[in-house]
Amino acid sequence: MAYNPHIAPLDALILLPQRLAATAIDAACVSANAIAVVRGLRTAGFDAYLVGGCVRDLLLGATPKDFDVATEATPEQVREVFPRVRLVGRRFRIAHVRMRREVIEVSTFRRALDEDAGGRALNGHAGTRVSAQGILLRDNVYGTIDEDAFRRDFTINALYYDPDREVLLDYCDGRRDIAARQLRLIGDPVRRFREDPVRILRAIRLAAKLDLALHPQTEAAIAPTREMLAEIPPARLFDEFTKMFLGGHGAATFEWLGRYGLVQALFGLPKGGRAVAELALANTDKRLAQDKPVTPGFLLAAFLWHAYCAHLPPGNGRQPNEDVREQAATAALAGLRANIAVPRRHSLFVRDVWRLQPGLENRNADSVAAALGDRRFRAAYDFLLLRVAAGEVPAALGDWWTEAQTMPLEDVVGQLPTVRAPRRRSRRRRRRSRTAAGASEAAVANV
Repeated sequence: MAYNPHIAPLDALILLPQRLAATAIDAACVSANAIAVVRGLRTAGFDAYLVGGCVRDLLLGATPKDFDVATEATPEQVREVFPRVRLVGRRFRIAHVRMRREVIEVSTFRRALDEDAGGRALNGHAGTRVSAQGILLRDNVYGTIDEDAFRRDFTINALYYDPDREVLLDYCDGRRDIAARQLRLIGDPVRRFREDPVRILRAIRLAAKLDLALHPQTEAAIAPTREMLAEIPPARLFDEFTKMFLGGHGAATFEWLGRYGLVQALFGLPKGGRAVAELALANTDKRLAQDKPVTPGFLLAAFLWHAYCAHLPPGNGRQPNEDVREQAATAALAGLRANIAVPRRHSLFVRDVWRLQPGLENRNADSVAAALGDRRFRAAYDFLLLRVAAGEVPAALGDWWTEAQTMPLEDVVGQLPTVRAPRRRSRRRRRRSRTAAGASEAAVANV
């Protein structure tokens, strides 16, 4: 082989005893399908390894959510080896290999961008394209495993595992950082964040998820580069939104974002308006731990609740009409879309949750019957309970709705006042009487 990596037996690793077993990686936790992909590529004459987050999680004693493979084969060559392959990606091309019900992501070894004397990335290769701000837009420059390791973002993600020989290839002291429980960027941190500002959010997400400390140089690079997140396509930031807050560690991630001023920058959410969002994140983490379903729409409703309320006129004890509330919802969602693209199905969910809140607060027979029959009632009720916990509405209101769901509808509405419909006939009579009066006056004038 042309490369000469540092190869260390797994039982020689220096590990934290409270988190990792002496054998480092439990072979029973390694996906058989991922191993089959590695062996299939090697049988076809290509070098291949398990790489990245799955190796990192195995070393931390956790069960990986998915498995990635790195290989010297190009995506087109991977497609020739396996019968069920889908090529995806614009920024860099990867292959999704379907093995039974599992999808293994296979990427080709790549190399980092070339730089000029001033450290600026060059656009000198057909597979590479960089924006005027230095953001990497396309990265399809293939390389060796050595080059691939130093192109990766964090040291703890630049670990390659050979499941056949049971050895670990470590180029960037990733094992040392795992032992030190720190997250460190490979290379110059400012340049790496400028190359892809989403790495800032990724660093925060991984630190929160894995309970790691940011390396001092990595942490110091956030402040001078965080404004570049405004250059990232809103659709990509929505994908990162779901990864940050729907992975079971949303509350911790939100706290980390707040440390670096990113809650205000991304969501326009000041410190004084975060109570509902924080409660929603804690609730979402709890539901995920219990394997209950969650939706981005509920979190978005909580994140934007402060902005929505800010767009409503002063109530003076009265609820704004439906048109005013709809305009406020449109304005709040538009403010977020400047940074994060919200798919229509989620924005409609947000509007429905907000739409039902006045009816839950101001109870009468008609509004209660309509709310209980609405398909979004359960989400709106859960949102009301968040507002109760945040101290926005009385606890008795939440208790009333909790009890109302256990009672027959006729018993619930029977104890509430009925709103009388406007008396249209009286208005018609007034119009007729005015007409008759006008006719009488005209008759007198003509006499």
